[in-house]
Amino acid sequence: MTPRTTWKTTIATASSSIQNQAFHCPISKSDRFIPNRSAMDLEKSSHSLLFPQYSSFEGGKTDIALSDDDFPGGNAVASNMAEYNSTILQRMGEGGSKKRNRILSFDNCAPAPRGNTIHDLDILRCSPSFNSTVYRNDDRSTKLVNRHIPSSPSRVLDAPDMMDDYYLNLLSWSSTNVLAVALSQKVYLWDAETGRIEELCNFEDRGMDANVSSVSWIQEGGGYLAVGTSWGKTLLWDVQAQKQVRNMNGHSARISSLSWNRHILSSGGGDNLVVNHDVRIAEHKVATLSNHTQEVCGLEWSPDGTILASGANDNTVCLWDATASSSSRPRFEFTDHQAAVKALAWSPHERNLLATGGGTGDKCIKFWNTQTGSLLNSIDTGSQVSGLQWNPKEREILSSHGYTENHLSLWKYPTMAKMKELKGHTDRVLHMAVSPDGCSVVSAAADETLRFWNVFATPSKSLTKKRGRSSAVSGRAMNNKLSRTMPIR
Repeated sequence: MTPRTTWKTTIATASSSIQNQAFHCPISKSDRFIPNRSAMDLEKSSHSLLFPQYSSFEGGKTDIALSDDDFPGGNAVASNMAEYNSTILQRMGEGGSKKRNRILSFDNCAPAPRGNTIHDLDILRCSPSFNSTVYRNDDRSTKLVNRHIPSSPSRVLDAPDMMDDYYLNLLSWSSTNVLAVALSQKVYLWDAETGRIEELCNFEDRGMDANVSSVSWIQEGGGYLAVGTSWGKTLLWDVQAQKQVRNMNGHSARISSLSWNRHILSSGGGDNLVVNHDVRIAEHKVATLSNHTQEVCGLEWSPDGTILASGANDNTVCLWDATASSSSRPRFEFTDHQAAVKALAWSPHERNLLATGGGTGDKCIKFWNTQTGSLLNSIDTGSQVSGLQWNPKEREILSSHGYTENHLSLWKYPTMAKMKELKGHTDRVLHMAVSPDGCSVVSAAADETLRFWNVFATPSKSLTKKRGRSSAVSGRAMNNKLSRTMPIR
């Protein structure tokens, strides 16, 4: 047998084998993974699978060895075949490289997580074109809500002389369903059940520069109201007796934040200090905590009473143990915010979960594990965060905002998908408080109004049944109700 005949026989045998493979290749009908066909080069993939002996060569050497000893002119033929195969592979995208492209591949790489996300497991990955503006305007977010949330407030109260000061805390709702509101030099009480309004205290006799800078109800019973003043005194009022029972010092500047932990009243002031008062004893000042370098505008005790969170105009959040003394340092100090931190809220659903919100230069809501001090998640809201309130019944959190949106936003935790926006205020929202039944939230804004929102309420079955039969009548009644604007004084 001549070399020429051997070469032809070899080629014919390979061709016959390849044709048999092509026509008898089994096809799986139980493929559960459907790739993106547009990302594949099917012709190239078929060539790699059906012609492996012509696709795997390196350095211009083919798997079929031809030489002048076996076949006259074999070296020239082999060289021409190598050049031919190299040209084919270059046209197919191999570029003469030994490394082949994947047969199944994605068109694009997996999108990277957002830059302001810390915990990859707590968020949904999104495309690089994602932005908060597009998401805020996406109507699909309403599908996350499994209940009806009214877009309009259930009641509006007029609150003249509401101070437009981001660092103050002028709103507090008691466990007895009485709302305390500080308006300049006076404190008013509004009974949510009867609608009765009364004036608790008036400090006009102290001059035009004197004003109330913070209010906070005691947790149990709701019979005592703490009042912080611009002249550095913390006052304790017996609401039933309409009498001031304590006048406590400890600050050299206005008291802009207050928080109760049973009989301990914590106050934060413009002198950068946090003072713990034991209201049961004469020597009330039990600890003076100093770590902040600017005004302390946010204070919040944890539900179990073991940790006090303080936020300040120095862009930091400090966590203090309940046993801290005047010489103690904070357990943790968080410095990730880029603006003043006033909004603080402990989760009622998870132990050691704290939410914090930053001012105009930050606009972020951050979530912290206070046991380890780690940052769990951060989301840019696009607006100044002035307040945070957890839904006591669901894993949701409500945020109030100042510049530039002046609205309230309801978020689903932990995905932080926006569920609802509540608009109505014409100026920045400054304060929020939740009702004792956990269904309603009141917001106070620089537009000198208080607006009540049924944002956490769960509609009863009877109300749902009646809604279809009396929608027209109830609609007219609700419009008439919302059209009334009641003055608080």
